[in-house]
Amino acid sequence: MTRRDQIVAATNKVQELLLEKNDAYGDSVLSPLNIFSSASAEHGIRTRIDDKLKRIKNAGLNDHTEDTLLDLVGYLVLLIIARDEGHDIPNHIRQKPASTDNSTSSSTTHKRGSFTYNG
Repeated sequence: MTRRDQIVAATNKVQELLLEKNDAYGDSVLSPLNIFSSASAEHGIRTRIDDKLKRIKNAGLNDHTEDTLLDLVGYLVLLIIARDEGHDIPNHIRQKPASTDNSTSSSTTHKRGSFTYNG
């Protein structure tokens, strides 16, 4: 197998995972319900990326965390999509008038190993 074939095979795994989970969970990552959280899609995705990195840090890379790598790559792809769709928090902040209120709050619900988070 050539390096090109390996890249195609690996990215196909990520593509299949993203499409499968998006179909199963109804685009919940990029279009969150915002019932328990008012966080943007981008913020939720960034939180999930942090969760995956924490899992890798705590458990290491092994057979039990291999799916975490696919999830992580998937979330990075979704972050690109969110930013392309205008969920870019820094740009939205720059477009709004300056505020003296620096307090922020958000919460996330985490369901390990899937894309069903509300963030």
